[in-house]
Amino acid sequence: MNEHKEKILSVCNGIRKDTLMETLDITYIDVGENFLIARMPVTPRVHQPDGVLHGGASVALAESVGSAASYIFLDGQEFYVRGIEIAANHVKSIREGFVHARATIIHKGRTTQLWEIKITNEEGDLISNCKLTTIALPRK
Repeated sequence: MNEHKEKILSVCNGIRKDTLMETLDITYIDVGENFLIARMPVTPRVHQPDGVLHGGASVALAESVGSAASYIFLDGQEFYVRGIEIAANHVKSIREGFVHARATIIHKGRTTQLWEIKITNEEGDLISNCKLTTIALPRK
C-alpha cells in the first residue's frame, strides 16, 4: 500500500476513538480514487433478538463509511460533513463473520454529495444496499 493510502486509513482509524465506530468495531481497510471500504464484525453485539445482523448496525456502518469518505474527498479541514439522508435496503441476513461496506461517490456537488454504500459478506454477497446524502458546511 502506498504512503498516501496508509495516511488516509490511519486518519480514518484514528478518529474512531470514543465514537460509535469504536463501539461497533468498524475499521477502515482500503481507499481508492473514488471509494472507501470499512469492515465490521458480526457478533451478538450487533445482532437483533433472533441472532442476525441488526439493520440499524448496517445503517450505522453505511453512514460511518460514507461520511468518512466525504470527509476524505472534500477536504475535511475546510468543511464539516454531515449525513442528511440515508436509505437502506436489506436483502440478505448474516449471523457471523464480517461485513464490508464500500462507499462510492455517485454525485460530488459543492454542497451535497450522494454516496452508494454496498454492504457485503466475506463471500461478496450483497447484504444491504444504501444511499447516503451528505452536506459539506464551511468551517469558517
